[in-house]
Amino acid sequence: MTPREATPHPQVLLMVPTSVGVGLTSASLGLIQALDTIGLKAGFLKPFRQDELNGSGADRSTALVTSTLGLRPPDPMPQADMERLLRHDRQDVLMEQVIDLYDQTIERHASGAPDVIVVEGLAPTTHGTYATALNAQLAHALNARIILVGSGDCDDPQALAEQLDMHAQSFGGLRSSRTLGCILMRMRNLPGAETTAALAPGSPGPLHDEALLAALRRYSPTLATDRFHLIGVVPYNATLTAPRVLDVARALNARFLSEGEAASRRVLSTSLCARSAANALHVFRPGSLIVASGDRDDIVLATALATMNGVPMAGVLLTNGYMPNDNMVEMCRPALKTGMPVLAVDTDSFTTAKDLAAMSNDIPMDDLERAEQVTRFVAGHIDLEWLKENLSRGYPDRLSPSAFRHQLVKLAQAANKRIILPEGSEPRTVEAASICQRRGIARCVLLAKRDEVEEVARNRGIDLPEGLEIIDPDGIRDRYIAPMVERRRGKVNELTAEAQLQDNVVLGTMMLALGEVDGLVSGAVHTTANTVRPAFQLIKTAPGYRQVSSIFFMLLPEQVVVYGDCAVNPDPDAETLAEIAVQSARSAQAFGIEPRVAMISYSTGKSGSGADVEKVRRATQLAREQAPHLLIDGPLQYDAAAIESVGRQKAPDSPVAGRATVFVFPDLNTGNTTYKAVQRSARVVSVGPMLQGLNKPVNDLSRGALVDDIVYTIALTAIQAAQTPTP
Repeated sequence: MTPREATPHPQVLLMVPTSVGVGLTSASLGLIQALDTIGLKAGFLKPFRQDELNGSGADRSTALVTSTLGLRPPDPMPQADMERLLRHDRQDVLMEQVIDLYDQTIERHASGAPDVIVVEGLAPTTHGTYATALNAQLAHALNARIILVGSGDCDDPQALAEQLDMHAQSFGGLRSSRTLGCILMRMRNLPGAETTAALAPGSPGPLHDEALLAALRRYSPTLATDRFHLIGVVPYNATLTAPRVLDVARALNARFLSEGEAASRRVLSTSLCARSAANALHVFRPGSLIVASGDRDDIVLATALATMNGVPMAGVLLTNGYMPNDNMVEMCRPALKTGMPVLAVDTDSFTTAKDLAAMSNDIPMDDLERAEQVTRFVAGHIDLEWLKENLSRGYPDRLSPSAFRHQLVKLAQAANKRIILPEGSEPRTVEAASICQRRGIARCVLLAKRDEVEEVARNRGIDLPEGLEIIDPDGIRDRYIAPMVERRRGKVNELTAEAQLQDNVVLGTMMLALGEVDGLVSGAVHTTANTVRPAFQLIKTAPGYRQVSSIFFMLLPEQVVVYGDCAVNPDPDAETLAEIAVQSARSAQAFGIEPRVAMISYSTGKSGSGADVEKVRRATQLAREQAPHLLIDGPLQYDAAAIESVGRQKAPDSPVAGRATVFVFPDLNTGNTTYKAVQRSARVVSVGPMLQGLNKPVNDLSRGALVDDIVYTIALTAIQAAQTPTP
């Protein structure tokens, strides 16, 4: 099997808010700007839309990233579609759609593949109680590192530490390698923080106050260390949270009596005037929005006078549905000519003040000025040196189950291969073939009588897609007798060939051997021996291989790993075991898994002895000689190969221990037992067995295979067919 060219994947940073209103989009904008400052190209992805936060219209985060940073992220998935899949327990499909959006993010990036993709997670809301669980699934699906985005008061470090500690638990805790750190937004009472000046990225500023760091560590020792870094501490800045008068009008559904400069004047403060103008002169200051009943002529006149005296007021908001009379409007005309906005609402002054206080601090999509200011301000408070050093170390490349399934479908669609299914009237096979045909995963051929297939389809409510081939085996068997006799000269004659071809698996294998189809999938009702034996006899091994072996793709919660051999070779010698290791590594690489091969035994390194350990040790040496470019180590115990902490302890110098992606078992007894134990006890999906080492792809199914299992096995087979050189 020809390995695919390995391409580096962008690192993924998942921004997880600790609550609504922490400034998640502002943090994302600032982080992307900071990454650009240190020379890293960044993309942006918001997988899911949250209607209760966004409102109607286009997605706000995506629109702001587009207008402010010039990126072209894909639109997020509608909330209704997301919730429908959650209700039907189809998180697997949901995450595959996220992977598709991730691929689109890379494809849309103007200057080639980005180095980093910043992903905006879900905010926990009363409606979206699934946010925390879904963010954890996003982290696994995208192999993302977590940046928590929080907010708080520097005078209450205990609440801040507990908030971060609690939210980190969903991702393995503060000490997990997945949790990178946090960005604290809109921090109040930050010592030394400037309240108005915006910093340029990279310029010195109040990034980390030592007293704050020490206080946080008292309540959670891991906080603000290299294990969980304070990537940014952004002070509250009233100027950067100030809405335009236009935004106030939209939020309150107000009418403009005079729009003036509503699109540019910002509301720095709101003053509810219930007293006489003489007792409220202190509120007539720059950026102030005066709220008063429409019949308060004194307040209206005082506001107009202050404006004409050069005070740049934000505007006047008249309540209770009262309108100034025409004479009053005429007297205020000079003030209106300066651009002062005047708005009116029907609600009373107290209700209006409450509505103003409840306004969101989020940046409107069309407020480019504020978005650019916020982006620069946040970027100026990011610890660039730490970020550059940490991201340069990289992060272990793990192929998640969602990414693996998505990749299988995409590669299979591109391969466009013809796959024969000898168990053509088996109900699960009929349904799987219909799905594959409809989605373009493969051009499936059902080897069965048409009336039997149509009856199965009727009984299961399957709509047979156009183009799905159904071939009656009785009508074609005779034409394969002579080729089979020729292919197995001296071993079969016409009578025995005719008898063997009564088995549809043998018939399908002959079709594959003659190049009429590209691959074969069987085993839903046949044993492994029934599927594999004809392949050994008629297809033979590929050039350079002496053995045929098998692997399973094990879809663990956080990544996909390869197990081999778990289905074919009962007790391989060292030479065969070495070949299985090389075959398995090449198969892993062909499907996008970076191969780090662990030769499994009951001892690690030189700690054990005996014939079984020596076989694994010898096989490791031979495999390294056959493929010196591969990372191969052994003997390793399973825990030393799979668990980072155990690997560091038992094999500290191993390039594989603790991070293995390909597990090669010493015999079939160990391999088959292990894969079934993991599959059943941990409820892990396994795809396979996939046979490797054959001239052409033949793959076996478990007799308990689900429809999805068959679909993915067909996809595997189609990909193998595309990657297997023609003999």
